[in-house]
Amino acid sequence: MSYLLMKTSRRQFLKLTAAASALPFASMASSASAVNKPIVISTWNFGKQANEEAWKILSAGGKALDAVEAGARVPEGDPKETSVGLGGLPDRDGRVTLDACIMDEQGNIGSVACLEHIVHPVSVARKVMEKTPHVMLVGEGALQFALANGFKKEKLLTKESEKAWKEWLKEKKYKPVANIENHDTIGIVALDAQGNLSGACTTSGMAYKMRGRVGDSPIIGAGLYVDNEVGAATSTGVGEEVIRIVGCHLVVELMRQGNSPEQACKMAVERIIRKNPDKAKAIQVGFLALSKSGEYGAYCLQKGFTYAVHDSATNKLFDASSIY
Repeated sequence: MSYLLMKTSRRQFLKLTAAASALPFASMASSASAVNKPIVISTWNFGKQANEEAWKILSAGGKALDAVEAGARVPEGDPKETSVGLGGLPDRDGRVTLDACIMDEQGNIGSVACLEHIVHPVSVARKVMEKTPHVMLVGEGALQFALANGFKKEKLLTKESEKAWKEWLKEKKYKPVANIENHDTIGIVALDAQGNLSGACTTSGMAYKMRGRVGDSPIIGAGLYVDNEVGAATSTGVGEEVIRIVGCHLVVELMRQGNSPEQACKMAVERIIRKNPDKAKAIQVGFLALSKSGEYGAYCLQKGFTYAVHDSATNKLFDASSIY
């Protein structure tokens, strides 16, 4: 082969290599321009009303952190919702105890557990995040902190919840029921117009639980996890099983590996089954996830888990895909 031919071939090779190496960056630029933002997603039917409140902030260019807090406060303050905040069903001693957490795009976190007498534990969790060197306060300490920061002490047990508790006392059977009244914990995650993620999770926990029981909802990595490079996830259902697999952290890490939000949620559900296949057939656990690009998805054990999505196009309810 002549020197001139070799030189020409080498030049063509370098041009092709340069063009090929530019493709991923072109693809990334195209993907970035197609990001679905702002967007907020949340668990269960009451997530639709929560999303509406969150959207007021997101549509005005506000922060995802403010949006998820505002959204979570909606079911917390609704006495008709017996699994979150005011009106929540009590533990077996008749005491309403609340759990909540919040996480922003920088990895700042705040959490409260076994908190009594405060309607909006998600807002107390945010105060823990912003005003203390800690990430979690529980029980009497959490209440003391809330009162010191201007929260009002209120009676959370409504007449309806008290009546249901007294009816339960007649037999005192404790067994979680999948999709009871089609609601449970509210988990809410959002991507704002600036491309930042945040999330919140709040619940009154399982009805008629043992005094002091805490599930996954206030535990960062279990009931909620946010990674601003990848995405965010939240969970609902029997918290003990979510804690066993550090469920929401798992979902986010599976997305980091290239799985879609729905695929990641399904893989987390499948891991729960592998841990205890017999138990998994009788309980509900669901995961809901949102990627950095605004893609969302959910998966659960049993049929019946719904979730709400609000973006610039619509605010709709969806049925999550299920294993069983």
